Amino acid sequence: MANNNITADMVEIKEFPHLAVKYDVQGVPKIIINEKFSIAGAIPEKDFAEAVLNAIKE
Repeated sequence: MANNNITADMVEIKEFPHLAVKYDVQGVPKIIINEKFSIAGAIPEKDFAEAVLNAIKE
């Protein structure tokens, strides 16, 4: 779904190692939500949706 309130960026950590350090990337995927919450690794879609909803409540 398209939503103007949601944006996403994909970053190649080999090209931007400072971001890997800033966000403590140890593996991929690593998802950062609103600079406060992170999800590491592949998770089921339902769990991902719940994590996003919980993150935006904060």
